[in-house]
Amino acid sequence: MCLAIPAKIIEKKGNTGIAEIGGVKREVDLRLVEDIKVGDYVVLHAGFGIQILDEEEAAETLALLKEFVE
Repeated sequence: MCLAIPAKIIEKKGNTGIAEIGGVKREVDLRLVEDIKVGDYVVLHAGFGIQILDEEEAAETLALLKEFVE
């Protein structure tokens, strides 16, 4: 099963960035998304940002995923 989750981009350098998910930071590849900026949310899959999300949609998805954990 594959899972993609929303992550906030907190740093960006060229085609790579640092994404944060629940306080965990991870280096990600941003080549698949155009015009990504620090502060944007992306759908993150296998270390790649694959789509930009608005903040509201990201928050809603993260809340749903948190319910699964609890």
